[in-house]
Amino acid sequence: MIPLKLPTDGRRFSILCLGAHSDDIEIGAGGSLLQWIASGAKLDVLWCVFSANGDREAEARKSATAFLNGAARVEIETLGFRDGFFPTEGEKIKDWFEALKRRSRPDLILTHSRNDAHQDHREVCRHTWNTFRDHLVLEYEIPKWDGDLGQPNAYVAITRDVLERKIDLLMDHFATQRSKDWFDRDTFRALARLRGMECRAPERYAEAFFARKLVLA
Repeated sequence: MIPLKLPTDGRRFSILCLGAHSDDIEIGAGGSLLQWIASGAKLDVLWCVFSANGDREAEARKSATAFLNGAARVEIETLGFRDGFFPTEGEKIKDWFEALKRRSRPDLILTHSRNDAHQDHREVCRHTWNTFRDHLVLEYEIPKWDGDLGQPNAYVAITRDVLERKIDLLMDHFATQRSKDWFDRDTFRALARLRGMECRAPERYAEAFFARKLVLA
């Protein structure tokens, strides 16, 4: 394993977080963000949720604020695209990405996996790669009944305390999702343990990502 460390010497590191729905970023990369902040990284975060309407918008904003507590700078943006209809709204989403490209130059982009079974997730990933061609992009995973988990190749080890904090925040902030049979502590803890085993994480837990393209300098 070759580690790639975020700067912890006071330098700022900008991250663009993209999620189709209100809980996506938290499920896929929430532990990594919590771990980086706890480790002393000075993060400037632009957090964008594409489908956040009604109660889900309030959930998105409160959850993002909690997960990013301690970040150097936070900007949260919620949009009103229709859940489940992203492929039919591709032109509008493309326009939004083009505007985003003119105002954001992130060091790292966190987005959905290209092979995610949810059509909204795939659409966000497609536009991410189409728009940001010279950036470090890590695609996160979301467990669901579709059984679409793949074979990731990038890992962020997280501590047990960070994992429990992530799960607590998910349970606290997403009341609209708790009725789903897969949205529970066992699911999130089990996946983190599996990924921790794969990368031999010091405290047994990790989040995993797909790194499609890397340049080693």
